Amino acid sequence: MSTSAIILLILAYFGVLILISYFTGKEDSNAAFFKANKSAPWYLVAFGMIGASLSGVTFISVPGAVEAKQFGYFQVVLGYFFGYLIIAYVLLPLYYRLNLTSIYTYLKERFGNTSYKTGSIAFLISRTVGASFRLFLVAKVLQLLVFDSLGVPFFITVIITIALIWLYTFKGGIKTIIFTDTLQTLFMLVSVIVTISFLASALNLNSVSEIYTYVSDSNLSKVFFFDDVNDSQYFLKSFLAGIFITITMTGLDQDMMQKNLTCKNLKDAQKNMVSFSVVLVFVNILFLALGVLLTQYAAQHGIEAKKDDLFPTIAMLPEIGVVTSAFFLLGLIAAAYSSADSALTSLTTSFCIDIIELDKKPEESRKKVRKQIHVLFSIILIVVILLFDILFTDVSVIWELFTAAGYTYGPLLGLFAFGILTKIDLKDKYVWIIAIVAPIVSYVINHYSVDLLNGYQIGFEILIVNGILTFFGLLFISKRTVPSIDL
Repeated sequence: MSTSAIILLILAYFGVLILISYFTGKEDSNAAFFKANKSAPWYLVAFGMIGASLSGVTFISVPGAVEAKQFGYFQVVLGYFFGYLIIAYVLLPLYYRLNLTSIYTYLKERFGNTSYKTGSIAFLISRTVGASFRLFLVAKVLQLLVFDSLGVPFFITVIITIALIWLYTFKGGIKTIIFTDTLQTLFMLVSVIVTISFLASALNLNSVSEIYTYVSDSNLSKVFFFDDVNDSQYFLKSFLAGIFITITMTGLDQDMMQKNLTCKNLKDAQKNMVSFSVVLVFVNILFLALGVLLTQYAAQHGIEAKKDDLFPTIAMLPEIGVVTSAFFLLGLIAAAYSSADSALTSLTTSFCIDIIELDKKPEESRKKVRKQIHVLFSIILIVVILLFDILFTDVSVIWELFTAAGYTYGPLLGLFAFGILTKIDLKDKYVWIIAIVAPIVSYVINHYSVDLLNGYQIGFEILIVNGILTFFGLLFISKRTVPSIDL
């Protein structure tokens, strides 16, 4: 595709999103921005959450990682499924019973104000890092495909990327996102199917059964790794990590839970979560199968692109055709923005509700303050993405994302687990210390794990380690366990 055609496609796409924003953002109220007036259809939320969960990271990194890691990622996906069931039947009933706008309000009611603020800040850091990783990836692809040839520097690409999100979310917030996510998920899935169809044809695979046989017979399609417990892809480690990644990055994440809390009632929210979890398993299978086809196509045609460069490089080849290239771009942009737009909204929500306690401010100033915070987080995302451009080069972003999540979401996992599984009260004013110390100790353990643990290599389960350290740290400052200690 020519540069001008790509730009026209992007402008047309965002024109549609802005049109949706115009109709859904007519009610420019905080109630609509934060909770969509609790009137969202559960099936729209479920379908839209597919795109938000996968994001541009999955769209690019999962297929690109197949060559090096085979289908090992599917072990994590199986863990996701069981994690979503825990969210549906443990966390959602809690959130609905308390009628929460921000899920971190639970920590205030359970422990106190310091725990509440600590959980909120942990989320703000976690989601800023996660959203920035996702947007960093799509900005790099857009830079490679479009803006390099125009002589536009990367920081301008990043600013444009964030500005487009702000443009269609600043009024309607979560109400707009529920509808835009639905459209974006559709584009993403169509893009994957179209690309698989082209590659199958190029590899002389003429039916679904032939594609299945080709993929399953490939040496890249190994799913389960039981041989070496020290391997970062060992089954039990990956499976448990998938469960806890889901619990933390979805169930303890204001972004994802904010969408569920827009449903009319708990039953609808649970239907949303369960149906979404089943579909997500099959969607990830599509991405892994795509990775096999991309890798084999690259090998046959002498294409040297690896990891996150593999899919974009092949999708934009002239012989791929305009239609396939166009759908790739639409899918990439849709996948990236379906996650990032809700992240920006949830960051705004959490900061307004949890940090500055917007509901305590004069009513006439609340909308203005909300919009100022929305702009503030747009600027923060730009700065963090530019830092990532300096820090990360030859990496597969999805693995870096999950590694970062292990450190940033660990304190949230420990806090919520302690609150739900025990009835012990805490010395609330010291909770923030535990939330800082646990990730630091986790990092040290991870860094020296091979030497300290006889060759054992910690993978995604660093999140579990971090959560356990937080849990026992909280036990140390609990009132019941150590009543004589006054720190």
